[in-house]
Amino acid sequence: MHTYTVISTKGGVGKSTTCAHLGGLLADAGLRVLLIDLDNQPTLSSYYQIQTEAPGGIYELIALNQTRPEQVISRTVIQGLDIIVSNDYNAHLPQLLLSAPDGRFRLSNLIRQFENDYDVVIMDTQGARSITLEAAVLASDQALSPITPELLSAREFVRGTLGMLEELEALTQYTNLTVPRVSLLINRLDETRDANGVAESLRQMFPEGGNNKRVSVMSAHLRHLTAFRQAAALGLPIHRFEPVKPAGRKSPAGADQIRAVAMELNPSWISILQPQLKEGVAHVCH
Repeated sequence: MHTYTVISTKGGVGKSTTCAHLGGLLADAGLRVLLIDLDNQPTLSSYYQIQTEAPGGIYELIALNQTRPEQVISRTVIQGLDIIVSNDYNAHLPQLLLSAPDGRFRLSNLIRQFENDYDVVIMDTQGARSITLEAAVLASDQALSPITPELLSAREFVRGTLGMLEELEALTQYTNLTVPRVSLLINRLDETRDANGVAESLRQMFPEGGNNKRVSVMSAHLRHLTAFRQAAALGLPIHRFEPVKPAGRKSPAGADQIRAVAMELNPSWISILQPQLKEGVAHVCH
């Protein structure tokens, strides 16, 4: 089981939709995928229609250590894609974790209970620093951080997200946990000079090799397409909504974009995702 956390200390960068699109893509590719919604604004929890709803969710998992799947894991309409929904409506979990001796490490231990049932776990997080976000980072094998190509977003990543990771590095030096490497995903890239300039500045700031061991800027990116908004409105993963590029548009199909992100994120998925390039139309929902 491989665990990914989608993080950013800035809201509105596309974390929830990135989780939804990746989860849907991997489930359609035959992997057993578990989404975990840790955001108090539960966009991910409502992205896909729930087919079988569990009585509990993230509150019961973290506060009560409830790991029985039938109690906390709901099943979506996409085969192979399950979710632990966000249901901490009164925001009690941060205070609970702050007062618990294992606060930042509890989620890491709980997620291990699902390793025989899932191939991939993808966690969505709040767009602000919190102990819940820190716990999610420490529970993951790899972090993915969407960033919009704007100067303020780039500054917030360096000040907020990167600053948090550096502090967690010091916190974990006496534990068996490690702070994961972060893949920086440029999201909603458009054709403006400013957007492309910020994207290039990020690549120069975090070059491959050298002393940069914490952050890599992904070559794959997601364009600023109407299709992503339309897919979200219908509760569809982008690879089902737009399997092929519309005639006359330069940007690749939404399906090709999310596949490129997934294959760069984990090259071992290339073998199961490449066949979909020929079969994408078969996955379109009617």
